[in-house]
Amino acid sequence: MRGLAEYVMRGRSQAVIVSVIATGTVLFAWVGAAVLALVTLRQGPSQSSHVLLWAMLPAIVMAAMGDTGPVTTLLGVMLVSMVLRSTTSWSWALVAAVASGVVTAVVLLTFGRGYIDEILRLLVQVLEQLASQPNGDASKLAALTPTALQVAGLLGLSNAFTVVMCLMLARWWQAQLYNPGGFRQEFHSLRLAPQLSIVLLVAGLALSSLGPDYRLWGAMVALPFVFAGFALVHGVAAQRQMNSSWLLFFYISWLLFDPLKGVLVVLAIVDSWIDIRGRLASKQNQKPD
Repeated sequence: MRGLAEYVMRGRSQAVIVSVIATGTVLFAWVGAAVLALVTLRQGPSQSSHVLLWAMLPAIVMAAMGDTGPVTTLLGVMLVSMVLRSTTSWSWALVAAVASGVVTAVVLLTFGRGYIDEILRLLVQVLEQLASQPNGDASKLAALTPTALQVAGLLGLSNAFTVVMCLMLARWWQAQLYNPGGFRQEFHSLRLAPQLSIVLLVAGLALSSLGPDYRLWGAMVALPFVFAGFALVHGVAAQRQMNSSWLLFFYISWLLFDPLKGVLVVLAIVDSWIDIRGRLASKQNQKPD
């Protein structure tokens, strides 16, 4: 991956070639978005706008074929990388990712109902096939049928998550090339401001209280807490000099156990007010040799 980043940074033509080829694929469109983010972070939007324009060509073709993901990911990545470059704040970059997800969901609801309806049709077909099985419970499966708002929320959440992951890859590339170890230090210190955490918490709870249709929208707003929680876990693991197997165990547990997701969000909120890593470091420094 470092070799790819080095090639991209040789010049605009190389960046355009990689982003266009990657965006035109189904499996590696995220690489094209990460290339766009790298150019934006390093050279600014005036240079990356040329990469964006060329990368949008295959993305628009894919959108015409029914996959709007590459278009929304490219635009979202451009937004968050500009925010991170101008503010050097991961907190605001994460907020920008939430904005990208919300806008994506609203735009799809407004102008992409055909795309959402097609997804709903496919989901209904799958549920009907499951209901036709000998052990299928038609009533329970019918209750699982999502609404257009739920599908839009899921697509917005997916967009926000993908945008953040592409930005992190680009920032890691940038650190590898120009500031070794910089991304690790930057990520380990990621912590939301107390006021921002309150605003996000209130917004997430307000959306979730509107009913099942908006729970994924609430999860979208909670995304900054998730990544702040990841940063907290990585930071504490580094302070305690824990090996990577502990982090692997944590991520597997996070994926499998839903209560852990809630615990991580709560820890991120608490950390925004009391700075858990700072307190642990202070205690370590106070220990006698």
